Amino acid sequence: MVQVPIVVPHTNPPPSRPVVQMPVHTNEFPELWVAINRWAQVRNFAPARKLSLNDCVAYVIHTGNGTLILQSESLIAYWDDTQLHLGYAPQLVGGQLFVHRLDLIKNLEPLLHTPAVARADRVIVIDPGHGGGNTGTRSVTDGQFEKQYTLDWAERLAPLLLANGWQVFLTRTNDVDVTLPDRVAFAEAHHADLFVSLHFNSASPDDREAGLETYCLTPTGMPSAMTREYPDDITQVFPNNSYDAESWSWALQLHRALLRTSFYNDRGVRRARFMGVLRGQNRPALLIEGGYLSNPTEARRIADPAFRQRLAEAVAGALK
Repeated sequence: MVQVPIVVPHTNPPPSRPVVQMPVHTNEFPELWVAINRWAQVRNFAPARKLSLNDCVAYVIHTGNGTLILQSESLIAYWDDTQLHLGYAPQLVGGQLFVHRLDLIKNLEPLLHTPAVARADRVIVIDPGHGGGNTGTRSVTDGQFEKQYTLDWAERLAPLLLANGWQVFLTRTNDVDVTLPDRVAFAEAHHADLFVSLHFNSASPDDREAGLETYCLTPTGMPSAMTREYPDDITQVFPNNSYDAESWSWALQLHRALLRTSFYNDRGVRRARFMGVLRGQNRPALLIEGGYLSNPTEARRIADPAFRQRLAEAVAGALK
């Protein structure tokens, strides 16, 4: 593909400017566990409607932005048709459903706001995962490495974002290994308003796992949805925790767009701490796992250039 000059890493960065953060309400719910109907009342929603869902009790709340389904004793929630992973399972007490305050503030409140960067000169850094000797996982169908597919996805995405009015920078434009700290520093040097890291997944030797996962950093005080055997210290505070709400909102928006476009199995929007490319970011940041190269069906789809073009169009459409 033809390179667009603005995505070359050595392009001069734009001038520094403050990033506007999403307003998050914290003072209205001081208790550790909040009755979901009290939240609905404060936000002027109709009371939650109870329904039976599999083996647990679920409650449905209709908001102005979408429909939320919460399940007792389950970390899985649904926003319209999209799966979300909570930090703490909602609890049924005295016939009422209660959610943890951190989930309310960090995961539910952001659903009520559409993420946006209210500037004409908005900057996005796209991070094609891996590169050089850091190959990433390998496709079970054609033997190609993850690093090749992520770069192709990024190169297809860049001109679409340019057409949407973004200034676009790629952390790499060829087959080189860029360290995780250098990727973070690159976004900082270019004063990015948003950072999106592109990856593909693997569960090798298990070839059954399949689907789309989107990650952002876990808020302080909340357990991660995914640890990959790394320590998960809930007391840790990282620079990117200042953007918990914005990262979650952007992750949800891109995840939903990819689901609609590419017919993935939905593995949810998740929180994780072990991803170093997210922790040091001073901006909203997320990481997309665009399917499993260890799954033969998904690996064949990912190998198709038309499919990777659809991935690029879906992300660009969500950021329009």
